[in-house]
Amino acid sequence: MVSLKDGKPPLDIGITPQEQERIARIEEELREGIGSLADIGAAVSIFGSARSAPDDWEYESARQLARILSSHGITVITGGGPGVMEAGNLGATEEAGKSVGLNIELPHEQLANPYLDIDLDFRYFFTRKFLLIRYAIGFAIFPGGFGTADELFELLTLVQTGKLKQRPIVLVGEDYWRGLHQWLVQEMQAGGFIGEHDLAYLQIVADADAAAEILLAYYEEDCP
Repeated sequence: MVSLKDGKPPLDIGITPQEQERIARIEEELREGIGSLADIGAAVSIFGSARSAPDDWEYESARQLARILSSHGITVITGGGPGVMEAGNLGATEEAGKSVGLNIELPHEQLANPYLDIDLDFRYFFTRKFLLIRYAIGFAIFPGGFGTADELFELLTLVQTGKLKQRPIVLVGEDYWRGLHQWLVQEMQAGGFIGEHDLAYLQIVADADAAAEILLAYYEEDCP
């Protein structure tokens, strides 16, 4: 069995040239991302649907939240694409705040939105997700699809397992998230698949103002 527990890779683990190239690409993405984001300061990552339009409530709410955060000197990080991501980056620029987009290469190309001070492109979801989490003091999650749900449950898993220090995970939009929360209580928690206090990691709020209050309180108390 291969073990890297001592931090030293085995001399020969049969890495093919193709796998060596893949490892090099992964390392390059991490190096570029860490180098680009090292000085952004405290940040909040905003997640949500790429399909939201400017006249959707979640678009305007994400834009408003980003404005509030930026006015307090907090960097806004998104996935760099359209929809809720665009709204977050737009709101940050409207307050002259730092606006970061971590875009992903997809078969149907997802173009970066035009409101980015730092614009990074990723081939691998896991390197992108690492950086979406690495510099954030909190997370605001708006309505979205599979990608948004994936990001939410990854955050919950990391906090639950102690791989990530507990910090605000705020679900914005009571009507959208309430059914999921009820299912987690009635099925996962009632069935003993998650612990009694695991859902305390989540906070569901109605709007941007309520989300900002939670995120700013954590920033002021825990991020001197």
